[in-house]
Amino acid sequence: MKPTLVLVGRPNVGKSTLFNRLTRSRDAIVADIPGLTRDRHYGHGRIGDKPHLVVDTGGFEPVVKEGILHAMAKQTLQAVDEADMVLFIVDGRQGVAAQDKIIADQLRKTGHKILLVVNKTEGMATAVITAEFYELGLGEPCAVSAIHGDNINDLVEVSLADFPESEPEDEESGKEKNPKIAIVGRPNVGKSTLINTMLGEERVIAFDQPGTTRDSIYIDFDSHGKRYTLIDTAGLRRRGKVNEIIEKFSVVKTLQTVEDANVVVLVLDATNEISDQDAHIAGFILETGRALVVVVNKWDDLDEYRRETIKREFIRKLAFLSFAKLHYISALRGSGMKKLLPSIDAAYSAAMANLSTPKLTRVLLAAVEKHPPPRGGMSRPKLRYAHQGGSNPPLIIVHGTMLNHVPLTYRRYLENTFRETFKLEGTPLRVDFKTGHNPYAGKKAAPPTKLEERQAHSRRRRNRKKYG
Repeated sequence: MKPTLVLVGRPNVGKSTLFNRLTRSRDAIVADIPGLTRDRHYGHGRIGDKPHLVVDTGGFEPVVKEGILHAMAKQTLQAVDEADMVLFIVDGRQGVAAQDKIIADQLRKTGHKILLVVNKTEGMATAVITAEFYELGLGEPCAVSAIHGDNINDLVEVSLADFPESEPEDEESGKEKNPKIAIVGRPNVGKSTLINTMLGEERVIAFDQPGTTRDSIYIDFDSHGKRYTLIDTAGLRRRGKVNEIIEKFSVVKTLQTVEDANVVVLVLDATNEISDQDAHIAGFILETGRALVVVVNKWDDLDEYRRETIKREFIRKLAFLSFAKLHYISALRGSGMKKLLPSIDAAYSAAMANLSTPKLTRVLLAAVEKHPPPRGGMSRPKLRYAHQGGSNPPLIIVHGTMLNHVPLTYRRYLENTFRETFKLEGTPLRVDFKTGHNPYAGKKAAPPTKLEERQAHSRRRRNRKKYG
């Protein structure tokens, strides 16, 4: 098992900056705004010789007993329970704050190993800047600068000194084997609640306030012997409604997450009508080619008339998602959830399907025989054979001649035929045409030989005698 280092501290002391430094990534959103991080954020440490995990947490304010700050404190305490070493981050430029003393007392009660880290010490004398932090009673402080990388290697070495060497793991190959499932939708539709219900624990903060989730949180979990990676994302609002710079960063992270995922679960709110923004989000998912499962949440709160209205709205506004499986659920109560993971598995399998060239060609020729493509000018396009050109989404390349004359309607006909034949439910399917190369195109005819000239002269002479 890899040792786990958990970063804890009051808001705006540089925990997320240190997380990005230790993981050599930009996974955590960083800005000079207190309370930016809210959920636990896990990453693989990539500094030092010993493999380890790093956990970023939100600003720890244990004295608050209600609201979003209380939920953040609960998340931090859950992370501390999982820790092998707690890195207590303090701000070297502000000195010891009253809240630092409260956090130090709280951490001592947990019984975990604690290393006091004095951040933002660039350009300052180490002995002078760390002297006042001895009063916290947590041993010798370690002075670092997360933003400049000063003394980070020493910090990792000290943190992992008591842990034995372990075999390095290829976490990248492990990640690729796990289906990555992004939970996407507008703010306050129940994305975080859905993830907590799927996990069976309060892993991410679910709060009745739009914009609670600000970052993309990757969570590994097992279900019936299968491993998955769930990704909680920030809510996507219309561009005109996005004002705060942090929310803009969150939107960008969500869009990047959709492109990184294998399957996207689009969450709709049954208590509100299906909006144009829902259609825009669905269109972006379709454009990226991700496999898709659609979830209509808060279904238990509706009467029969409202349910029928939502179903009609879905057909009218999101008809282009007809390939996706649709589920009506209540994430809060857990109803309608049993078939969700099987639908995700089916969509993932369809997106990653391997389609053999002989079978694709047989299906193509049968489709052409049943319904030939319309003529393009003086001749009809000829579709000769097909093969798979990629996956996630499946790409089928059709070869032939004059394929630039094949209309869009016929392309859709072939897409539907391939989808029905190979049972590719839950994933977009793309069909591309590749016209064969004509080796004689653009070449001038060779000049006639002397023999060809004599033959042509004889032919003209015979024609004159025959026809006068």
